[in-house]
Amino acid sequence: MKIGVLGTGMVGSTIATRLAELGHEVMMGARDGGNETARSWAESTGASHGTFADAARFGGLLFNCTRGTAAIEALHLAGADNMEGKILVDVSNPLDFSSGMPPTLSVCNTDSLGEQIQRAFPGTKVVKALNTTNCKVQVQPDRVPGEHDLFVCGNDDGAKTEVTRLLRDEFGWKHVIDLGDISGARGMEMILPIWVRLMGVLGTADFNFHIAN
Repeated sequence: MKIGVLGTGMVGSTIATRLAELGHEVMMGARDGGNETARSWAESTGASHGTFADAARFGGLLFNCTRGTAAIEALHLAGADNMEGKILVDVSNPLDFSSGMPPTLSVCNTDSLGEQIQRAFPGTKVVKALNTTNCKVQVQPDRVPGEHDLFVCGNDDGAKTEVTRLLRDEFGWKHVIDLGDISGARGMEMILPIWVRLMGVLGTADFNFHIAN
């Protein structure tokens, strides 16, 4: 499958690398087509790189791994036409570091970044996923022992089914909980403040949540 990964940071690099290891054709997108991080990543993996628009045009499936407070702008650079009809897995979080640590959320309670993205790009099938775990756990869930869960939400049931299949069959997630439409992103994104606090208390990012019922 041709997959475009938007973002060159730790999350984008980790997801893109794993997808390439699994045999997918992957293009990493950056604001600047000459981005050095993207170029080095492409050379090390044998994959390709380009602008956000290049990656969005290339991929049949897209991952948004850009910084949350810049995600809408980055996706406009990717281009609505290039994302039309495609699934966009939104991994970003609206973390605002402008006042230092711990970060606050730039949007919460009555809206979410996932919803903002879906409103801005109505022709794209936005599925929120993977944003509640560390990037290494995202692609290797067995880093955390025992039973633990991942969440997805989105307005298109077929898109959620496809993303859930990839999460289970390729990334290895055993338990994926569907939280319904894209407004479920509010709760998923609001997990981040406690996630950040837990990382400090536990001294590691290799942890996750389990829902017992």
